[in-house]
Amino acid sequence: MSFDYDLFVIGGGSGGVRAARTSAQEGAKVALAEEYRLGGTCVIRGCVPKKLMVFASSYAQRMKDAQAYGWDVTPGDFSWPDFRKKLHAELDRLEGVYGRLLDGSDVEVFAQRAKVKDPHTVELADGTTYTAKHILIAVGGHPVRPDIPNADLGLVSNDIFLMEEMPKSVLIIGGGYIACEFACILNGLGVKVTQFYRGAQILRGFDDEARGLIAEQMKAQGIDLHLGTNIVEMAPASHHEERADTEAVMEEPVGLTNIGDKTLGNNPESATSEDAGKPIWVKATNGSEGVFDHVFFATGRTPSVEGLGLEEAGVKLGRRGEIEVDDYSQTSVPSIYAIGDVTGRIELTPVAIREGMAFTETVFKGNPTKPDHELVPSAIFTQPEYGAIGLTEEQARDQEPIEVYATSFKPMNHAFAGRDDRVLMKLIVSQETRKVLGCHIVADDAGEMIQLAGIAVKMGATKEDFDRVCAVHPTMAEELVTMKSPARTS
Repeated sequence: MSFDYDLFVIGGGSGGVRAARTSAQEGAKVALAEEYRLGGTCVIRGCVPKKLMVFASSYAQRMKDAQAYGWDVTPGDFSWPDFRKKLHAELDRLEGVYGRLLDGSDVEVFAQRAKVKDPHTVELADGTTYTAKHILIAVGGHPVRPDIPNADLGLVSNDIFLMEEMPKSVLIIGGGYIACEFACILNGLGVKVTQFYRGAQILRGFDDEARGLIAEQMKAQGIDLHLGTNIVEMAPASHHEERADTEAVMEEPVGLTNIGDKTLGNNPESATSEDAGKPIWVKATNGSEGVFDHVFFATGRTPSVEGLGLEEAGVKLGRRGEIEVDDYSQTSVPSIYAIGDVTGRIELTPVAIREGMAFTETVFKGNPTKPDHELVPSAIFTQPEYGAIGLTEEQARDQEPIEVYATSFKPMNHAFAGRDDRVLMKLIVSQETRKVLGCHIVADDAGEMIQLAGIAVKMGATKEDFDRVCAVHPTMAEELVTMKSPARTS
């Protein structure tokens, strides 16, 4: 049977683009469909614009530090419109790069939505159909709102970069890395930030000691973090019954007001389109209520499989809607593969790219290759940053006897500037093999440090291998090779 294409990729994010390009370079005839913009979540509405906002938000503290170091610096106001214009120009540039890379690899691009019609057929939004020997799903995921009335009034991460104006106040719902990163970003840009998280501590699943330090630092920087707290109700502030004890808050939305035993009165009205962008009234599980310029939901993401025709074609989905794949990214339908966030494995851009490259090796180079999901380093761009690879202390001690080498201290640059911020350097070591099972860094530029430390951990370095490396002095990272005695064993 002849096909229109050897490979049809649905999704133009980093993983899909890499798979399309590398497959085309092996002589395959490849097409790719993307309904929005080339670059996907990472480039257009995720990692890249977020990191640029991280940079922008850090300058307020840097200018204070400059003053402490003797510079005659007069901080001014942050201009969101100026930054936003340059930000979107950069995203346009990167999208253009992706387009040129695909064009240079002779990949045919369709700028419209596509779905699977059968194991070898793809249908575009305009009704056109194409056949392909192999179909690769790389559509990623999208943020979700909680199932409460008026949730449509809130923002999600896709919306943050599109705001016309910087708000004076924001309530962030969630305690994962997206919630915490944007809490730090907006706080650094001068926004009054309140954050609700229903759990006992932010950054669930990461090392307890590290996430505890980050929470302390976020509070010290002025983020009003409420743990064990969630949103109960929300409504347009203008629709909620005005009372004397909330009028002051409504005149200038800045945060929460505890109302004790007072009752709410009538239920909030449903949202209308004219309410978008207007102050929002919120009630919390702790009995407090307040008004905010924006409510930002960072309460999770879900695979973007709706309307793709996958189940009709026989592709099995998991409990959360993720596409089930084997070790080679093949679905239950042999001709259909899936990579990236839509598979619910490790939801990181570099992982999706590696999965795309492994797909090409397997399908078009005859070299069956499993993407490596072991010991993947990651960074959370809070302020301070958090870099991690391997097991947390809690995971490791449940697995085997360990030694924990950890130190927390004021770095030289912060101490001189009169700041109280502390950093954390931590190694988790197997008592039996002496291998470093995990490395955790909370510090400025922790993402840069964990990339390099991750090489040693991935290679199976022992604590003694770290000890043999001469320290670079004076640096924060030298502590990784100078900790001689364990802080604790378990």
